[in-house]
Amino acid sequence: MDGSVAPGCMIGILGSGQLGRMLAMAAARLGVKSHIYAPEPGPATDVAAHFTLMPYDDVRALGEFAASVSLVTYEFENVPSETARIIAEHCPVLPGPRALATTQDRLLEKQFLNGLGIETAPYMPVDDAGSLARAVAQLGRPSILKTRRFGYDGKGQATVREGSDLPAVFCALGAAPCILEGMVPFTREVSVVAARSTDGSFAAWDVCENEHANHVLARTLVPAKIDEDTAREAIEIVHRVVDGLDYVGVIAVEMFAVGDAGGGERLLVNEIAPRVHNSGHWTIDGSVTSQFEQHIRAICGWPLGSPRRLGRIEMLNLLGDDIFRWRDFLVEAGTSLHVYGKNEARPGRKMGHVTRLFEN
Repeated sequence: MDGSVAPGCMIGILGSGQLGRMLAMAAARLGVKSHIYAPEPGPATDVAAHFTLMPYDDVRALGEFAASVSLVTYEFENVPSETARIIAEHCPVLPGPRALATTQDRLLEKQFLNGLGIETAPYMPVDDAGSLARAVAQLGRPSILKTRRFGYDGKGQATVREGSDLPAVFCALGAAPCILEGMVPFTREVSVVAARSTDGSFAAWDVCENEHANHVLARTLVPAKIDEDTAREAIEIVHRVVDGLDYVGVIAVEMFAVGDAGGGERLLVNEIAPRVHNSGHWTIDGSVTSQFEQHIRAICGWPLGSPRRLGRIEMLNLLGDDIFRWRDFLVEAGTSLHVYGKNEARPGRKMGHVTRLFEN
């Protein structure tokens, strides 16, 4: 950085969802203004200093947006790569283009991880119904077919079971390039949320244990119920990932903990999220430094904050109609309520979250 990123500056955020909202709120606490760029309004536009509502492929609008800020970050990884490229001609984009390109494509992501010697579930590329049949013959059933791009919260994936019509399953995902993943007999799902700054400094929060409902994160517990050696290994895996990507910002790496013959656990990486992450929302109330503040510190080239946990944590996502229980959470001792300001509660939609903080 050239030293121009300081309190009082303006940063750009691609995306107008709840992650952008919480990034803008954390930036404001540090005296940094936010300019949101997105095709339509969302929770982030309610709290940002400025916003631009234009398509991601509008070259003129992107240039004007980039000229108004010191740097640009993003709240979701499915930002079009061409959008990032256009903006990068005018100002820094962090995390950088390599991280975005690698994590946008599930096949490239797994190849990157395996290249670092990091284990993943077994997988095979699938480009048509014929290659799906060959992949199923090798990996077996049940297995999971996932689109290589544009998938999250269970979107863009389907389970291949005994009796599944393979051409129909492939067509149901839009006949797009996919990968087939073998099922993993995991004992628990965990994630590590961490940050790397422009000078290579690294900080990680305690390993989270995650419970999903219909492929959407429902509950996070911190610390995860894994032994100390496994927790250290999980954080070391993430350190290798961020160094390998020359990453700047907050990242989340989702993993499966799989029991081994000796009674211990080994870790398989499931996915990388090149952004602040739902399983790190507890850090707002349960850590010295939240993941959102840490991301602002990292991309601005400032010293990273302490990730020290303040107690034992339970974080619950408020999905759909759960949000209508907001009064109950307000009166519950030791509980912090976060409402994202979305206009419509739909089944499975993330409307907010609550964090419960307990003494260790």
